[in-house]
Amino acid sequence: MGDQGVWGQAAWPMWNPARPGSRTARVRGVVVLSLLLLWPLWEALRPDRGWPEAVAVRIAIGVVTLLYAVGWLGAMIAGIRLTPRRRVLLVGALFALATVAALLRNGPLYLGHTGVFSYVLGVAAWLLPARWGVLLGLGTWAVQALAQYAVQVLTHHAAPGPVDWGHLGGLVPGIVIPVAVTLLIRLVVQLNHAREEIEALAAAAERDRLARDLHDVLGHSLTTITVKSGLARRVLESGGDPELAVAELRDIERLSRQAHSEVRLTVSGRRRPSLAAELAGARAALRAAGITAALPPSAGHVPADLAEPFAYVLREGVTNVIRHSGATRCEVLFGDDWLEIRDNGPGRRAAAPGNGLSGLAERLRAVGGRIEAGPLPPGGFRLRASRT
Repeated sequence: MGDQGVWGQAAWPMWNPARPGSRTARVRGVVVLSLLLLWPLWEALRPDRGWPEAVAVRIAIGVVTLLYAVGWLGAMIAGIRLTPRRRVLLVGALFALATVAALLRNGPLYLGHTGVFSYVLGVAAWLLPARWGVLLGLGTWAVQALAQYAVQVLTHHAAPGPVDWGHLGGLVPGIVIPVAVTLLIRLVVQLNHAREEIEALAAAAERDRLARDLHDVLGHSLTTITVKSGLARRVLESGGDPELAVAELRDIERLSRQAHSEVRLTVSGRRRPSLAAELAGARAALRAAGITAALPPSAGHVPADLAEPFAYVLREGVTNVIRHSGATRCEVLFGDDWLEIRDNGPGRRAAAPGNGLSGLAERLRAVGGRIEAGPLPPGGFRLRASRT
Protein backbone atom coordinates (compact mmCIF):
# COMPACT_ATOMS: atom_id res chain seq x y z
CA MET A 1 0.00 0.00 0.00
CA GLY A 2 3.07 2.28 0.56
CA ASP A 3 2.11 5.72 -0.64
CA GLN A 4 -1.36 4.74 -1.82
CA GLY A 5 -4.68 5.60 -0.21
CA VAL A 6 -5.97 8.51 1.82
CA TRP A 7 -3.07 8.43 4.28
CA GLY A 8 -0.25 7.95 1.79
CA GLN A 9 2.58 10.46 1.72
CA ALA A 10 1.97 11.08 -1.98
CA ALA A 11 -1.81 10.99 -1.74
CA TRP A 12 -2.46 14.20 -3.61
CA PRO A 13 -6.11 13.94 -4.65
CA MET A 14 -6.41 13.91 -8.45
CA TRP A 15 -10.10 13.32 -9.05
CA ASN A 16 -12.50 15.74 -10.71
CA PRO A 17 -15.42 16.19 -8.27
CA ALA A 18 -17.76 17.43 -11.00
CA ARG A 19 -18.25 15.00 -13.82
CA PRO A 20 -17.24 16.44 -17.21
CA GLY A 21 -20.35 17.15 -19.20
CA SER A 22 -22.67 17.02 -16.17
CA ARG A 23 -23.67 20.68 -16.05
CA THR A 24 -26.53 20.02 -13.64
CA ALA A 25 -24.18 18.36 -11.15
CA ARG A 26 -21.76 21.29 -11.35
CA VAL A 27 -24.49 23.87 -10.81
CA ARG A 28 -25.93 21.87 -7.93
CA GLY A 29 -22.50 21.63 -6.31
CA VAL A 30 -21.90 25.38 -6.63
CA VAL A 31 -25.30 26.14 -5.10
CA VAL A 32 -24.75 23.79 -2.15
CA LEU A 33 -21.28 25.18 -1.45
CA SER A 34 -22.59 28.75 -1.70
CA LEU A 35 -25.33 28.00 0.83
CA LEU A 36 -22.70 26.73 3.25
CA LEU A 37 -21.18 30.22 3.26
CA LEU A 38 -24.33 32.08 4.37
CA TRP A 39 -23.99 31.42 8.09
CA PRO A 40 -20.25 32.17 8.44
CA LEU A 41 -20.66 35.34 6.37
CA TRP A 42 -23.46 36.49 8.64
CA GLU A 43 -21.45 35.64 11.75
CA ALA A 44 -18.42 37.49 10.44
CA LEU A 45 -20.18 40.59 9.13
CA ARG A 46 -23.06 41.18 11.56
CA PRO A 47 -22.42 44.09 13.98
CA ASP A 48 -22.18 43.31 17.68
CA ARG A 49 -20.48 44.74 20.74
CA GLY A 50 -17.07 43.83 19.43
CA TRP A 51 -17.66 45.44 16.04
CA PRO A 52 -15.03 48.14 15.31
CA GLU A 53 -16.33 51.69 15.21
CA ALA A 54 -14.06 52.91 12.39
CA VAL A 55 -15.84 52.79 9.03
CA ALA A 56 -12.60 52.00 7.18
CA VAL A 57 -12.03 48.96 9.40
CA ARG A 58 -15.58 47.77 8.81
CA ILE A 59 -15.10 48.06 5.06
CA ALA A 60 -11.79 46.21 5.31
CA ILE A 61 -13.48 43.42 7.31
CA GLY A 62 -16.18 43.10 4.66
CA VAL A 63 -13.70 43.01 1.77
CA VAL A 64 -11.37 40.48 3.43
CA THR A 65 -14.27 38.27 4.50
CA LEU A 66 -15.77 38.26 1.01
CA LEU A 67 -12.36 37.47 -0.50
CA TYR A 68 -12.03 34.61 1.97
CA ALA A 69 -15.48 33.29 1.01
CA VAL A 70 -14.87 33.59 -2.73
CA GLY A 71 -11.43 31.99 -2.39
CA TRP A 72 -12.88 29.10 -0.41
CA LEU A 73 -15.65 28.57 -2.97
CA GLY A 74 -13.19 28.63 -5.87
CA ALA A 75 -10.81 26.28 -4.06
CA MET A 76 -13.52 23.72 -3.39
CA ILE A 77 -14.80 23.87 -6.97
CA ALA A 78 -11.63 24.17 -9.07
CA GLY A 79 -8.69 23.80 -6.69
CA ILE A 80 -8.46 20.06 -7.35
CA ARG A 81 -7.27 20.85 -10.90
CA LEU A 82 -4.27 22.86 -9.66
CA THR A 83 -0.74 21.55 -9.34
CA PRO A 84 0.47 20.62 -5.82
CA ARG A 85 2.58 23.78 -5.57
CA ARG A 86 -0.37 26.02 -6.42
CA ARG A 87 -2.61 24.17 -4.00
CA VAL A 88 -0.18 24.88 -1.18
CA LEU A 89 -0.06 28.55 -2.16
CA LEU A 90 -3.86 28.70 -2.31
CA VAL A 91 -4.25 27.18 1.15
CA GLY A 92 -1.63 29.55 2.50
CA ALA A 93 -3.45 32.55 1.01
CA LEU A 94 -6.73 31.43 2.59
CA PHE A 95 -5.04 31.02 5.97
CA ALA A 96 -3.65 34.56 5.61
CA LEU A 97 -7.09 35.95 4.74
CA ALA A 98 -8.68 34.15 7.69
CA THR A 99 -6.03 35.53 10.04
CA VAL A 100 -6.42 39.10 8.74
CA ALA A 101 -10.22 38.87 9.01
CA ALA A 102 -9.92 37.62 12.59
CA LEU A 103 -7.48 40.34 13.62
CA LEU A 104 -9.59 43.10 12.03
CA ARG A 105 -12.76 41.76 13.61
CA ASN A 106 -11.72 41.69 17.23
CA GLY A 107 -7.95 41.71 17.51
CA PRO A 108 -5.86 38.72 18.58
CA LEU A 109 -8.65 37.41 20.79
CA TYR A 110 -10.74 36.53 17.73
CA LEU A 111 -8.00 34.15 16.56
CA GLY A 112 -9.43 31.72 19.05
CA HIS A 113 -12.91 31.87 17.49
CA THR A 114 -13.92 28.27 16.80
CA GLY A 115 -15.14 28.84 13.26
CA VAL A 116 -12.69 31.34 11.84
CA PHE A 117 -10.35 28.69 10.41
CA SER A 118 -12.89 25.91 9.83
CA TYR A 119 -13.37 26.60 6.15
CA VAL A 120 -9.71 26.89 5.23
CA LEU A 121 -9.02 23.65 7.12
CA GLY A 122 -11.72 22.02 5.00
CA VAL A 123 -9.92 23.25 1.87
CA ALA A 124 -6.62 21.89 3.19
CA ALA A 125 -8.17 18.48 3.82
CA TRP A 126 -9.70 18.57 0.33
CA LEU A 127 -6.67 19.65 -1.71
CA LEU A 128 -3.63 18.45 0.26
CA PRO A 129 -2.49 14.99 1.33
CA ALA A 130 -4.70 13.89 4.20
CA ARG A 131 -1.77 13.73 6.60
CA TRP A 132 -1.04 17.38 5.88
CA GLY A 133 -4.65 18.31 6.60
CA VAL A 134 -4.57 16.59 9.98
CA LEU A 135 -1.24 18.21 10.91
CA LEU A 136 -2.54 21.62 9.88
CA GLY A 137 -5.59 21.06 12.05
CA LEU A 138 -3.43 20.22 15.06
CA GLY A 139 -1.14 23.18 14.37
CA THR A 140 -4.11 25.54 14.06
CA TRP A 141 -5.52 24.33 17.36
CA ALA A 142 -2.15 24.88 19.06
CA VAL A 143 -1.84 28.40 17.63
CA GLN A 144 -5.39 29.29 18.71
CA ALA A 145 -4.75 27.97 22.20
CA LEU A 146 -1.49 29.90 22.53
CA ALA A 147 -3.12 33.07 21.15
CA GLN A 148 -5.95 32.93 23.68
CA TYR A 149 -3.56 32.21 26.52
CA ALA A 150 -1.25 35.06 25.51
CA VAL A 151 -4.14 37.52 25.19
CA GLN A 152 -5.40 36.50 28.61
CA VAL A 153 -2.01 37.19 30.17
CA LEU A 154 -1.49 40.50 28.37
CA THR A 155 -5.03 41.70 29.09
CA HIS A 156 -4.90 41.06 32.83
CA HIS A 157 -1.22 41.98 33.24
CA ALA A 158 -0.82 39.05 35.56
CA ALA A 159 1.10 35.85 35.78
CA PRO A 160 -0.41 32.97 33.84
CA GLY A 161 -3.16 31.25 35.73
CA PRO A 162 -4.38 27.67 35.47
CA VAL A 163 -5.14 26.41 31.97
CA ASP A 164 -8.84 26.48 31.10
CA TRP A 165 -9.05 23.04 29.51
CA GLY A 166 -12.77 23.39 28.97
CA HIS A 167 -12.25 26.48 26.86
CA LEU A 168 -9.40 24.91 24.93
CA GLY A 169 -11.51 21.83 24.38
CA GLY A 170 -14.21 24.04 22.93
CA LEU A 171 -11.86 24.84 20.05
CA VAL A 172 -11.67 21.19 19.02
CA PRO A 173 -15.03 20.89 17.18
CA GLY A 174 -14.14 23.78 14.89
CA ILE A 175 -10.95 21.90 13.96
CA VAL A 176 -12.06 18.27 13.95
CA ILE A 177 -15.42 18.58 12.21
CA PRO A 178 -14.29 20.26 8.94
CA VAL A 179 -11.19 18.08 8.63
CA ALA A 180 -12.99 14.83 9.48
CA VAL A 181 -16.00 15.53 7.25
CA THR A 182 -13.80 16.54 4.31
CA LEU A 183 -11.61 13.46 4.69
CA LEU A 184 -14.75 11.33 4.81
CA ILE A 185 -15.96 12.90 1.57
CA ARG A 186 -12.55 12.26 0.03
CA LEU A 187 -12.75 8.63 1.06
CA VAL A 188 -16.21 8.28 -0.49
CA VAL A 189 -14.99 9.84 -3.74
CA GLN A 190 -11.97 7.54 -3.82
CA LEU A 191 -14.16 4.51 -3.21
CA ASN A 192 -16.45 5.61 -6.02
CA HIS A 193 -13.51 5.92 -8.42
CA ALA A 194 -12.18 2.55 -7.24
CA ARG A 195 -15.56 1.01 -7.99
CA GLU A 196 -15.56 2.53 -11.47
CA GLU A 197 -12.02 1.28 -12.07
CA ILE A 198 -13.02 -2.21 -10.95
CA GLU A 199 -16.00 -2.11 -13.30
CA ALA A 200 -13.79 -0.98 -16.17
CA LEU A 201 -11.25 -3.72 -15.44
CA ALA A 202 -14.04 -6.27 -15.19
CA ALA A 203 -15.37 -5.12 -18.56
CA ALA A 204 -11.89 -5.43 -20.09
CA ALA A 205 -11.52 -8.91 -18.59
CA GLU A 206 -14.90 -9.88 -20.00
CA ARG A 207 -13.83 -8.72 -23.46
CA ASP A 208 -10.69 -10.85 -23.18
CA ARG A 209 -12.84 -13.81 -22.20
CA LEU A 210 -15.11 -13.18 -25.17
CA ALA A 211 -12.08 -13.08 -27.47
CA ARG A 212 -10.87 -16.41 -26.12
CA ASP A 213 -14.34 -17.93 -26.45
CA LEU A 214 -14.67 -16.71 -30.02
CA HIS A 215 -11.28 -18.18 -30.85
CA ASP A 216 -12.25 -21.51 -29.37
CA VAL A 217 -15.68 -21.61 -31.01
CA LEU A 218 -14.64 -20.40 -34.46
CA GLY A 219 -11.34 -22.26 -34.44
CA HIS A 220 -12.98 -25.62 -33.84
CA SER A 221 -15.98 -25.00 -36.11
CA LEU A 222 -13.99 -23.57 -39.02
CA THR A 223 -11.43 -26.37 -38.83
CA THR A 224 -14.21 -28.99 -38.95
CA ILE A 225 -15.93 -27.18 -41.81
CA THR A 226 -12.67 -26.99 -43.75
CA VAL A 227 -12.04 -30.71 -43.33
CA LYS A 228 -15.57 -31.71 -44.32
CA SER A 229 -15.56 -29.34 -47.31
CA GLY A 230 -12.34 -30.89 -48.56
CA LEU A 231 -13.79 -34.39 -48.15
CA ALA A 232 -16.99 -33.50 -50.05
CA ARG A 233 -14.93 -31.89 -52.85
CA ARG A 234 -12.70 -34.94 -53.20
CA VAL A 235 -15.68 -37.30 -53.27
CA LEU A 236 -17.35 -35.28 -56.02
CA GLU A 237 -14.13 -34.89 -58.03
CA SER A 238 -13.38 -38.63 -57.83
CA GLY A 239 -16.92 -39.63 -58.89
CA GLY A 240 -17.51 -41.42 -55.60
CA ASP A 241 -20.73 -41.89 -53.68
CA PRO A 242 -22.75 -38.65 -54.10
CA GLU A 243 -24.79 -39.49 -50.98
CA LEU A 244 -21.61 -39.26 -48.92
CA ALA A 245 -20.83 -35.86 -50.41
CA VAL A 246 -24.38 -34.66 -49.73
CA ALA A 247 -24.16 -35.92 -46.16
CA GLU A 248 -20.95 -34.01 -45.65
CA LEU A 249 -22.47 -30.87 -47.16
CA ARG A 250 -25.48 -31.18 -44.86
CA ASP A 251 -23.11 -31.54 -41.90
CA ILE A 252 -21.24 -28.44 -43.08
CA GLU A 253 -24.52 -26.52 -43.22
CA ARG A 254 -25.40 -27.69 -39.71
CA LEU A 255 -21.98 -26.71 -38.38
CA SER A 256 -22.21 -23.28 -40.01
CA ARG A 257 -25.59 -22.58 -38.43
CA GLN A 258 -24.35 -23.84 -35.08
CA ALA A 259 -21.22 -21.67 -35.24
CA HIS A 260 -23.30 -18.63 -36.20
CA SER A 261 -25.61 -19.22 -33.27
CA GLU A 262 -22.71 -19.70 -30.84
CA VAL A 263 -20.95 -16.55 -32.05
CA ARG A 264 -24.12 -14.49 -31.74
CA LEU A 265 -24.69 -15.72 -28.19
CA THR A 266 -21.06 -15.13 -27.24
CA VAL A 267 -20.69 -11.58 -28.57
CA SER A 268 -24.22 -10.30 -27.96
CA GLY A 269 -22.85 -7.80 -25.40
CA ARG A 270 -19.71 -6.79 -27.31
CA ARG A 271 -18.72 -3.10 -27.41
CA ARG A 272 -16.06 -1.07 -29.18
CA PRO A 273 -12.80 -0.24 -27.37
CA SER A 274 -13.58 1.77 -24.24
CA LEU A 275 -11.45 4.72 -23.20
CA ALA A 276 -12.43 4.17 -19.57
CA ALA A 277 -11.30 0.54 -19.74
CA GLU A 278 -8.03 1.54 -21.39
CA LEU A 279 -7.41 4.08 -18.62
CA ALA A 280 -7.99 1.44 -15.98
CA GLY A 281 -5.83 -1.05 -17.85
CA ALA A 282 -3.04 1.51 -18.32
CA ARG A 283 -3.07 2.31 -14.62
CA ALA A 284 -2.81 -1.37 -13.72
CA ALA A 285 -0.08 -2.02 -16.32
CA LEU A 286 2.05 0.94 -15.23
CA ARG A 287 1.67 -0.04 -11.60
CA ALA A 288 2.77 -3.59 -12.40
CA ALA A 289 5.80 -2.21 -14.29
CA GLY A 290 6.82 -0.06 -11.32
CA ILE A 291 6.16 3.21 -13.18
CA THR A 292 4.45 6.06 -11.34
CA ALA A 293 1.18 6.81 -13.14
CA ALA A 294 -0.39 10.27 -13.29
CA LEU A 295 -3.66 9.51 -15.05
CA PRO A 296 -6.99 11.35 -15.04
CA PRO A 297 -9.82 9.47 -13.31
CA SER A 298 -12.02 9.65 -16.40
CA ALA A 299 -12.23 11.00 -19.91
CA GLY A 300 -15.97 11.50 -20.19
CA HIS A 301 -15.54 14.90 -21.86
CA VAL A 302 -13.78 13.42 -24.93
CA PRO A 303 -16.07 13.57 -28.00
CA ALA A 304 -17.64 10.26 -28.94
CA ASP A 305 -15.96 10.12 -32.37
CA LEU A 306 -12.52 10.50 -30.74
CA ALA A 307 -13.06 8.03 -27.89
CA GLU A 308 -12.21 4.92 -29.93
CA PRO A 309 -9.04 6.23 -31.67
CA PHE A 310 -7.88 7.78 -28.39
CA ALA A 311 -8.34 4.39 -26.73
CA TYR A 312 -5.95 2.87 -29.31
CA VAL A 313 -3.49 5.76 -28.83
CA LEU A 314 -3.55 5.33 -25.06
CA ARG A 315 -2.98 1.59 -25.28
CA GLU A 316 -0.13 1.91 -27.81
CA GLY A 317 1.49 4.84 -26.01
CA VAL A 318 1.45 3.23 -22.57
CA THR A 319 2.71 -0.04 -24.04
CA ASN A 320 5.65 1.81 -25.62
CA VAL A 321 6.41 3.53 -22.33
CA ILE A 322 6.54 0.20 -20.53
CA ARG A 323 8.54 -1.62 -23.21
CA HIS A 324 10.94 0.99 -24.56
CA SER A 325 11.25 4.12 -22.43
CA GLY A 326 12.99 3.06 -19.22
CA ALA A 327 10.85 5.72 -17.53
CA THR A 328 9.95 6.00 -13.85
CA ARG A 329 6.93 8.24 -14.41
CA CYS A 330 4.21 8.41 -17.04
CA GLU A 331 1.64 11.19 -17.30
CA VAL A 332 -1.54 11.13 -19.39
CA LEU A 333 -3.36 14.39 -20.14
CA PHE A 334 -6.73 14.83 -21.83
CA GLY A 335 -8.33 17.84 -23.44
CA ASP A 336 -11.58 18.21 -25.34
CA ASP A 337 -9.92 17.15 -28.60
CA TRP A 338 -6.38 16.07 -27.70
CA LEU A 339 -4.49 13.45 -25.74
CA GLU A 340 -0.88 13.52 -24.54
CA ILE A 341 1.25 10.74 -23.07
CA ARG A 342 4.52 11.89 -21.49
CA ASP A 343 7.31 10.00 -19.78
CA ASN A 344 10.64 10.89 -18.20
CA GLY A 345 12.62 8.01 -19.65
CA PRO A 346 15.95 8.23 -21.49
CA GLY A 347 14.85 5.77 -24.16
CA ARG A 348 12.98 6.21 -27.45
CA ARG A 349 14.87 9.36 -28.45
CA ALA A 350 14.12 8.87 -32.12
CA ALA A 351 10.75 10.01 -33.35
CA ALA A 352 10.71 7.79 -36.46
CA PRO A 353 7.25 6.26 -36.73
CA GLY A 354 6.95 2.51 -36.43
CA ASN A 355 4.12 0.23 -37.38
CA GLY A 356 2.18 1.10 -34.23
CA LEU A 357 2.36 4.86 -34.79
CA SER A 358 1.56 4.46 -38.49
CA GLY A 359 -1.57 2.53 -37.59
CA LEU A 360 -2.56 5.19 -35.05
CA ALA A 361 -2.01 7.92 -37.64
CA GLU A 362 -4.38 6.15 -40.03
CA ARG A 363 -7.06 5.82 -37.36
CA LEU A 364 -6.79 9.51 -36.47
CA ARG A 365 -6.81 10.67 -40.09
CA ALA A 366 -10.23 9.04 -40.39
CA VAL A 367 -11.57 11.51 -37.79
CA GLY A 368 -9.54 14.53 -38.93
CA GLY A 369 -6.75 14.08 -36.41
CA ARG A 370 -3.00 13.61 -36.35
CA ILE A 371 -0.19 12.07 -34.31
CA GLU A 372 2.92 13.87 -33.04
CA ALA A 373 5.77 12.00 -31.36
CA GLY A 374 9.18 13.13 -30.24
CA PRO A 375 11.57 13.77 -27.36
CA LEU A 376 10.93 16.56 -24.87
CA PRO A 377 13.59 19.26 -24.36
CA PRO A 378 14.06 18.54 -20.63
CA GLY A 379 14.17 14.81 -21.30
CA GLY A 380 11.62 12.12 -21.83
CA PHE A 381 9.22 11.50 -24.67
CA ARG A 382 5.82 12.82 -25.72
CA LEU A 383 3.10 11.22 -27.82
CA ARG A 384 0.28 13.60 -28.75
CA ALA A 385 -2.93 12.88 -30.61
CA SER A 386 -5.16 15.78 -31.58
CA ARG A 387 -7.85 16.84 -33.99
CA THR A 388 -6.38 19.19 -36.59
